[in-house]
Amino acid sequence: MTALRVALTELRRLTDTTFAKVALAAMLIVPSLYAGLYLYANKDPYANLEGLPAAVVVEDRGTTLADGEKLQVGDEVAATLLKAHDLDWHQVDQADAKHGLAEGDYAFILTVPATFSSDLASSADFTPRRANLQIETNDATNYLAGTIAERVVDQVQVSVAEQVSRTAASEMLGGLTTIHAQITEAATGAGQLATGIHDAHVGSGKLRSGSTELAAGQEQLADGTAQLASGAGDLSSGLATLDTKTDALPGQTAKLADGAQQVADGNAKVAAAGQKAAAAGTQLTSDLSAFDKTLPARLSAAGLTDEQIQSVLAETAKLRTPVAEANATLQSASKDLTRLSAGANQVATGAAQLASASTELETAIDSAAAGSKKVATGASDLNTGQQKALAGANELAKGAGALDDGLAKLDTGATELSTSLAAGAKQIPNPTAAQRKAVAQTIGAPVGITSEALAKAGSYGAGLAPFFLSLALWIGGFTLFTRARPLVEEAITTKWAVVPVAFGGWLAPAIIGVGQAILTWGIVRFAVGIDLAHPWWMLAFMVLVSMSFMAIIHGLMARLGDSGQFIALILMVLQLVSAGGTFPWETLPGPLKSLHHVLPMSYSVDGLRALAYGGPGMHLGVDVAVLLAWGGGALLLSTAAARRIHLRNRSLPAEPVPA
Repeated sequence: MTALRVALTELRRLTDTTFAKVALAAMLIVPSLYAGLYLYANKDPYANLEGLPAAVVVEDRGTTLADGEKLQVGDEVAATLLKAHDLDWHQVDQADAKHGLAEGDYAFILTVPATFSSDLASSADFTPRRANLQIETNDATNYLAGTIAERVVDQVQVSVAEQVSRTAASEMLGGLTTIHAQITEAATGAGQLATGIHDAHVGSGKLRSGSTELAAGQEQLADGTAQLASGAGDLSSGLATLDTKTDALPGQTAKLADGAQQVADGNAKVAAAGQKAAAAGTQLTSDLSAFDKTLPARLSAAGLTDEQIQSVLAETAKLRTPVAEANATLQSASKDLTRLSAGANQVATGAAQLASASTELETAIDSAAAGSKKVATGASDLNTGQQKALAGANELAKGAGALDDGLAKLDTGATELSTSLAAGAKQIPNPTAAQRKAVAQTIGAPVGITSEALAKAGSYGAGLAPFFLSLALWIGGFTLFTRARPLVEEAITTKWAVVPVAFGGWLAPAIIGVGQAILTWGIVRFAVGIDLAHPWWMLAFMVLVSMSFMAIIHGLMARLGDSGQFIALILMVLQLVSAGGTFPWETLPGPLKSLHHVLPMSYSVDGLRALAYGGPGMHLGVDVAVLLAWGGGALLLSTAAARRIHLRNRSLPAEPVPA
């Protein structure tokens, strides 16, 4: 009895009646139905969410930004969701939303709170608050709806954050452009201010020089008036002496006429100098008045504030006071000098007349003596006034010097200010509108994700396919052995029949398992439409998986009978939770991790993933080796079970084997 004959005998038994054929056909399609229907239903659930009803409630009251712009992000969120059509969104009020959630009309509720926009804008007031979206779910309707809701809210959160960041960045860059323009304008104004202050400095230098010359002239004038006072005193004394000494009158009067003429000439020069000084003082006062009238406008154009302008005007007013006093003294002294010059001329004329008419001099000497006293008094008064004018001129010179020094510092500072503002304006970014848009978009979404995968499933269903294909092939073997006999005991007639009977008992279900694997593979690839990286190698691997699983179930049932079928069921449950078909096996509890490394379905899932998705197949050889080891071990177990039956039945007469 060969293994092939045993297998063929078992196949004939499984198809000997119409019911048996129908049952076998049903068993043949069980794996394809299980895997095909499940993967078809779950091929890409996230691509069909447009039919999932969800409610969005907008309670956002909006807010007004500092620039007066109205911010109403809640309405934008709702409009974006309704336009996207990723879910069956319904914008309703809170009462309708809660009623619909309780009745199962909505999978979840997304609420935009009343303070959402104001919370988003709170950072501008340095009181930042998180803008929260509220999710309300009902797990009694569907547990995964909450997971979907969190995924949707994450997308909304990223979108809103990107929009807010982009808007804030755009405003910031716009502010930089405005600051750049204002700093540039300020630099231009500072340049104009520097030019004006430089001109003022040049004028103050001239004022300083002129006031110094005026002080020097006043000093010379003071010396002259002192000499005049002294000469007038001498004249008065001489006239007194002359009154007593008239004997030498002709000669003395001649000398007197000469001296008086010299005095008159000197006084004329002094008067002319006094008139020039008075004219200079008048011109200085006029120039200062004109400067004061134009100074506020020039300071304002240079960018000084009203307070700064008033401060400068107050300082220049302090400088004008001694100038005005000195000018008044100069005008008075000039008039006195003019009168003195006229008097000296009269004295000279009188002296000449006295010299020419000495005979009449005796009579006039008394009058001349009296007049000379007045001249002496006037000259003394003139000298006193001239000393005051000299003091005023010196004060003017000091004030002009201080003004010139201050304007020199101001000139330097204004130049440095203009230069610094111009340099600062160059350092401040001045992006164009296109640059601001590009930078704002980058700041709003600074991190992009470039996804690369050594192997990619492509869809949710494709990701689960290796697990459910493995599970389907196990279920197919488990179902098949509800009718197939693991061992044809009547064929075990000798010890030499043990191995063929054990191998033949596995071969018949294995042939049917190959059909299950081929049919399941075809349904998944062509009917469900899951793309496979290595379809033909995957088919060959599925055949290996099916034959290995058939051997395991066959060995358990051959050794343990119906208890072996129960053990196969328990083994399926253990593999269901330890194979790592859904979540990574590293997330399993400790005991299940140990089972993952031992049970065969872990390796069938791993091999099918490598062949379905592509990528490196480093573990494929290990997967094949483990499955072969399990299958070989199971065949050894079934052989041991056949030998046990042979030992048990060898004392009984052998029954003929059906042909």
